[in-house]
Amino acid sequence: MRKLMVLIQGDFVAPRFDLATEILIVRFENGVIIGEPKMIIIERSSDEVLCQMAVEENITNMICGGIEEVHFNFLVWKKVIVLDSIIGSWRTAVEKVVAGTLQQGEILNSKNDEPLTL
Repeated sequence: MRKLMVLIQGDFVAPRFDLATEILIVRFENGVIIGEPKMIIIERSSDEVLCQMAVEENITNMICGGIEEVHFNFLVWKKVIVLDSIIGSWRTAVEKVVAGTLQQGEILNSKNDEPLTL
């Protein structure tokens, strides 16, 4: 089983890791979401708290917008697959991670939830 952490802001992937206060945790395996996703709201944004939470929750995958290199490297060192520079609907991003098709740096069109081609 894999565990996905998504940093969100409203309907979108949060633009910056260090400013996120809404976290969604989704368990999935073989292209299927397992159980109910868990939403966590933190009082203040903190990159250290997010890194600690990822370790404590045994996160295997993460979706975020921009992330500082030091935090990216820490998470990779902890064996988290970090897909950063994601822009667009967090729902579409989750579906694509579960399906194994989300690419790092992907821009998702929030109007119809289809990937944009540039």
